[in-house]
Amino acid sequence: MAFPHRPDAPELPDFSMLKRLARDQLIYLLEQLPGKKDLFIEADLMSPLDRIANVSILKQHEVDKLYKVENKPALSSSEQLCFLVRPRIKNMRYIASLVNADKMAGRTRKYKVIFSPQKFYACEMVLEEEGVYGDVSCDEWAFSLLPLDVDLLSMELPEFFRDYFLEGDQRWINTLAQALHLLSTLYGPFPNCYGIGRCAKMSYELWKRLEEEEDGETKGRRPEIGHIFLLDRDVDFVTALCSQVVYEGLVDDTFRIKCGSVDFGPEVTSSDKSLKVLLNAEDKVFNEIRNEHFSNVFGFLSQKARNLQAQYDRRRGMDIKQMKNFVSQELKGLKQEHRLLSLHIGACESIMKKKTKQDFQELIKTEHALLEGFNIRESTNYIEEHIDRQVSPIESLRLMCLLSITENGLIPKDYRSLKTQYLQSYGPEHLLTFFNLRRAGLLTEQAPGDTLTAVESKVSKLVTDKAAGKITDAFSSLAKRSNFRAISKKLNLIPRVDGEYDLKVPRDMAYVFSGAYVPLSCRIIEQVLERRGWQGLDEVVRLLNCSELAFTDMTKDDKASSESLRLILVVFLGGCTFSEISALRFLGREKGYRFIFLTTAVTNSARLMEAMSEVKA
Repeated sequence: MAFPHRPDAPELPDFSMLKRLARDQLIYLLEQLPGKKDLFIEADLMSPLDRIANVSILKQHEVDKLYKVENKPALSSSEQLCFLVRPRIKNMRYIASLVNADKMAGRTRKYKVIFSPQKFYACEMVLEEEGVYGDVSCDEWAFSLLPLDVDLLSMELPEFFRDYFLEGDQRWINTLAQALHLLSTLYGPFPNCYGIGRCAKMSYELWKRLEEEEDGETKGRRPEIGHIFLLDRDVDFVTALCSQVVYEGLVDDTFRIKCGSVDFGPEVTSSDKSLKVLLNAEDKVFNEIRNEHFSNVFGFLSQKARNLQAQYDRRRGMDIKQMKNFVSQELKGLKQEHRLLSLHIGACESIMKKKTKQDFQELIKTEHALLEGFNIRESTNYIEEHIDRQVSPIESLRLMCLLSITENGLIPKDYRSLKTQYLQSYGPEHLLTFFNLRRAGLLTEQAPGDTLTAVESKVSKLVTDKAAGKITDAFSSLAKRSNFRAISKKLNLIPRVDGEYDLKVPRDMAYVFSGAYVPLSCRIIEQVLERRGWQGLDEVVRLLNCSELAFTDMTKDDKASSESLRLILVVFLGGCTFSEISALRFLGREKGYRFIFLTTAVTNSARLMEAMSEVKA
């Protein structure tokens, strides 16, 4: 049922070293403030910190009390205050207000600010402006790689997407280059590098400059990872905007997986308490169903429950010695498995209830129609109805963006109509969100020229401007094929299937979207790895508007073992979805590769829309 790894699959590097490094560096920074101290932690850093150094470790290093960085006066009575924060202006203003309040009260304390993952000059400028720069010592905790699973590393920088792809702010590129430099220092050089996208190219060039500056650190090392692939999120927005149907993706869409763990509420735990559950390969039940299409999960869990019951029933015919062995060796494991099994069954039931309520099948049908380019008018009507029923502002936006990208922009009439209905339904405060989506290229309007076909332009030369406008409207339903359609055709993203697509025994990566669509990002990676570069993909690169932004760098490395050449690190700049992770895990099993994922943050369609929204939920 669950896809096992091939027996010849290469072993993954041990990424627990990254945790140890981060922990040791944090302890070193805390010990620079000897004696008891109170630690103020920014909310964003609480979950990542918990995965690196829990409260007991902090207590061992004389951290007395923990506080959350909030916009209110500090109640701490300690003589030493330590702040663990992201490099944000508002945090600097908060720290400055505390220091200045102490000065007004005539109180002297020691203050230390630890920036994670790096400090920015702008932050120091604010401290200087507020007149507290001399009172505070500043340090940086270069913690930018958190192993969420055996094959998944996250920078836990969800703001990367908005900062770069909307605001054009390049400040995190240095953080990313430093993270890649750390990986190549620890796990040897990467003999083969590929990438596509403006951000990917800049990050790669900066990383290479860092390598040259510290020349010799990785020289002579055996590479542990043979290939690295850098990919910008804006190369493939479509995949990120689709509803997820693999189990892990659905759990993320429904309950929000945060920093590798999820809060299951009382409706899942069948008790009156919520439970925080870590979702990774150590959860044996989850590991077997995480990449499965949701339609297969119930069958697997019920089979698992029967097997578990059979193992419990074995104890009936046992003598005392066998019973003793059973209790000491097997019972604990069975109880743990039983607990996890009931949690995942509860999660499945909860997902089913929510999706039935939302008429999920109809939604998926509309998405598939948009991907395939059929029944566009019906799909537009469905989106209008979705808006008018006020189902969800985020969901409505997502569907509009999917329609826009797959159709290479909305025809002006549809754009105006949908935007007006949306603002009337959900409120005029969303107006700025439309500006953001347009700027990022997620929701655009076709220019009148875009819809002119060759015939139309010839006809329009023979008639008056007014008549030409009417002809344009008539032709607008035959709007020119979008780049997505052309790319989809070139890369065969929409599989042609005779009969039903068998989701139990998938034959390609399209299974992650019920057999309707192969994720574009994953197809690009597959093609480039097959061709060992971008040869023969010039047309695809042109259609992606990345003609100058696709690169390959291959070094002849005799030290690279055949095993390391089957390990591929894929770096997603701007976030990646669990569907893409599942699709590439499937590709790895088919081809004998093993993929490792590094992402600025795990994302999904809702997070993408929220990053663009000016209306905070």
